[in-house]
Amino acid sequence: MISTSQKTLAAVILTRNAEHQIEPCLKSVSGWAEEIIIVDGGSTDKTIDLCKPYTQKIFIRPFKGSFSDDRNFGANQTTTDWILQLDADEVVPQSFKEKFELIRNNPQFSAYKTRRKNFFLGHCMDKGPWYHYIQILYQKNKAQFHGLVHERLAVQGNMGILEAEIEHTPFHCISEWVERHNRYTSLAAQELYETHGTLPWKTIRRHLFYKSFKMFWKLFIMKRAYRDGIYGFIFSVLYAFEHFLKWVKYWELVKDKINNEA
Repeated sequence: MISTSQKTLAAVILTRNAEHQIEPCLKSVSGWAEEIIIVDGGSTDKTIDLCKPYTQKIFIRPFKGSFSDDRNFGANQTTTDWILQLDADEVVPQSFKEKFELIRNNPQFSAYKTRRKNFFLGHCMDKGPWYHYIQILYQKNKAQFHGLVHERLAVQGNMGILEAEIEHTPFHCISEWVERHNRYTSLAAQELYETHGTLPWKTIRRHLFYKSFKMFWKLFIMKRAYRDGIYGFIFSVLYAFEHFLKWVKYWELVKDKINNEA
């Protein structure tokens, strides 16, 4: 039997000093999502003021190191059937909304993964590894996030695929990337330490000297980031460096506890 009632959707958006990014995100869900929930990590710019015309459900929650906790907190503030988790630098295009309407009232799965279309310095990265699936759409009370930086969605039930795209512009210049990933790698190194404790020097050395280069090779060659030209090359270098930086910071945490002789 087909349900005639409209299942409702909430957009949960994490923000922090996003005054230059948040309005396109808000405009893309306003009038479509029945609720907009803002979980702000302590913005000191105009982010909150820009959000107020779109929603009164704004929660100031100083960031304590876990994006999963913030996403789950935001989900708990909703009263809807569906939850779409977004960052301030993401936009929901009309094509995604049309695809969602096909499953809104009669979902076959507890959660759906969908595509993220990344833009880097104005270039659409849709030919290599950064045109990928993300898990951000789920029915309330049927999924929860885990992990500090790279959140993972644990689902009660099965995961489906919604062949649609969320548009993502994570930064507009290299300086933004450096600033953001300096913070992310600190959190990732701390998570690594809390999860694994003090790893042997052999393991750390492999990640510092071998895995970082291997990541560049995997992204640029094996996953064909070269198809995005100079943009793919720079992006591959940056993400290999991110891996290196995470492990350097982890080494910094444990260096007094290990024998790090080469």
